[in-house]
Amino acid sequence: MASPTPTGPTPPDPALTTAAAQIYNYHHLSPTHPLPPPSPTKTLIFTLCSLDLRVAAHAAALYHAGHGSHLAFSGSVGALTAGRFGGPEAVVFAAVAADLGVPTSAIIVEPRATNTGENVRFTFALLRELGLRFSRFILVQKPYMERRTWATFVKQWPGEGAEFYVTSPPLGWDEYPDGDNPRELVMSIMVGDLVRIKEYPARGFQVEQEIPDEVWAAGQRLIAAGYNQHLP
Repeated sequence: MASPTPTGPTPPDPALTTAAAQIYNYHHLSPTHPLPPPSPTKTLIFTLCSLDLRVAAHAAALYHAGHGSHLAFSGSVGALTAGRFGGPEAVVFAAVAADLGVPTSAIIVEPRATNTGENVRFTFALLRELGLRFSRFILVQKPYMERRTWATFVKQWPGEGAEFYVTSPPLGWDEYPDGDNPRELVMSIMVGDLVRIKEYPARGFQVEQEIPDEVWAAGQRLIAAGYNQHLP
């Protein structure tokens, strides 16, 4: 009897690697949208937590460079971190920052959010509870989630007049995947976020953003190859 046909992503070939790089570079805003000069006054370094602890280290480096007066970490236990960290992502990320010398008095932990909209709402409410007001936000994310994060905060952050910048560990596509963030997983998540960028503005979740035809085609190529586990 013939063996069952394997399911899931096929091994990357050069065409799929090229498609992945196109999508990664589209999501990765910060190379062409640099941060403003360091100015901690009224600036919050807002870190969206995940499975990638390099993001926590990058946030700590921004604090030490004077980019913000406080460092917020937001995130509960997600599908990719259940059983990995032993607690909420925000608590784990905050511990990384503290180990890197960020004073605990400057760290804010929001441990309940399970999606980007909740990152916005729950942290906004916590800041109000703490009596803290910020007009500039440096959003710290994984490189391939920068664009959707920025689009969500611009749309959903309460009030007007806030400035939003986004940044991530300075890693290109060839450098980013590692043992904790395997290439196949990242490719699937990137495609899912590309679809969300297309669909979510109509649901009121994000601002509209143009997706170049070649980037959308690259996403469809990866979906057809089996990178479809994280579609909305």
